[in-house]
Amino acid sequence: MKDMRKAARVGLIGAMLVLSGCGTVRGWFDGQGSDTQTVPPGNAERSQEIIENELYGREGRPRSTIWDIFRAREDAGKVGAVNKYIWNASLEVLDFLPVESVDPFTGVITTGYGTPPGGGRAYRATVYVSDPALDARSLNVAIMTRSGPADAATVRAVEDAILTRARQLRGRDSKL
Repeated sequence: MKDMRKAARVGLIGAMLVLSGCGTVRGWFDGQGSDTQTVPPGNAERSQEIIENELYGREGRPRSTIWDIFRAREDAGKVGAVNKYIWNASLEVLDFLPVESVDPFTGVITTGYGTPPGGGRAYRATVYVSDPALDARSLNVAIMTRSGPADAATVRAVEDAILTRARQLRGRDSKL
């Protein structure tokens, strides 16, 4: 009889440890809906808010579970390391496009179709920031129209605009 009680207690403690390590269930209790969120066009600040809500809870603390102590520590320079100036410049330059998804860990920004101010053709873009360096090699932009890929001159002009804006943002930060 004592062995059964002891086994029941050990099982109950084990179940409590497993359940406490599960973390939070996003979307059910915090009112966010699902993990994928869309951002209205022209709202780069809202996309930054989505990123911060994914990385941190509504309380502002990093999301973590009990299992984080068993995970191998990864170098912060490798995982999620994108150039913040290129990232923010991409969101600013392409703010006329509706943001469909942002992933700062892989460095991918995906937009839906939108028309630039004063333009008549709809474009969509996928931006990939691959390196933490403020360098042209860190940025890859793919632009599509409804009829196929955009011409190379348009892609080059958008890349130049993003890199120019990124340099301006870095210059502004260095003055502070």
